[in-house]
Amino acid sequence: MATGTEPPGQLTGVHDASRAAISARHLRTDRWWLAPGATAAGLLAFIVYSTWRAFAGDDYYAAPYVSPFYSPCLAQNCVPMRGGPNWEVFGSWWTLSPALLILVLPLGFRATCYYYRKAYYRGFWASPPACAVAEPHRRYTGETRFPLILQNVHRYFFYLALPVAGILTYDTVLAFRDKDYAWGHMGLGTVVFLVNIVLIWAYTLSCHSCRHILGGRLRHFSKHPVRYRLWGWVGKLNQHHMLLAWSSLISVALADFYVYLLAIGAFDDPRIF
Repeated sequence: MATGTEPPGQLTGVHDASRAAISARHLRTDRWWLAPGATAAGLLAFIVYSTWRAFAGDDYYAAPYVSPFYSPCLAQNCVPMRGGPNWEVFGSWWTLSPALLILVLPLGFRATCYYYRKAYYRGFWASPPACAVAEPHRRYTGETRFPLILQNVHRYFFYLALPVAGILTYDTVLAFRDKDYAWGHMGLGTVVFLVNIVLIWAYTLSCHSCRHILGGRLRHFSKHPVRYRLWGWVGKLNQHHMLLAWSSLISVALADFYVYLLAIGAFDDPRIF
């Protein structure tokens, strides 16, 4: 394992002199490149879409729905939302899109997530491209150097992601109103928001850091039955962390896109009751 302290010029990892002298870069005969290729394409598509929507600065509110990309809306230039999460923390001096003030929290949480790190390390950096496939880099230092050493802040982004998920839950409750803000109604957008918030919470709580916080440092589970039970529940969610990571990524984009379509007048929100 590389520690970042090897002498200059010394190769590490699969290129180390102590490894077997095999001329082929790998012995896999399957289409191993499909998984990292599809991962890179999916992440790139979300990056392009979310960047466009984040910098757009408009078409993010169609009563009673607010895009999850813009919630909470913390700038004075936010669209007024009756009963919504718009708090003028940043005054008139902030002239950019209000989404830029809040997206840094869920972005930091996902960018430092253990699964997403594996995904974009393989998809974009080929480090490594796949199991049993040599990476093209001459040396490996892991996450021991800047900027990758900053991945260790993942637990703190988890703490920050919790209130964001709580506010999105509040937005979902507000979705049980009609466009005139009368309570006791439900539209297709309400269903979209319900699915999204369930997936957001499932992904957030399936986080490895959450599992470690609940039971990772306990020496005797028998002395902490409540934490042990919670640790077990989170562990079951954690088994599906990759699926939840992708599902919640897609659902939050779909929720934003749905609000965008309503805001530009593409169609009216179908009412259920």
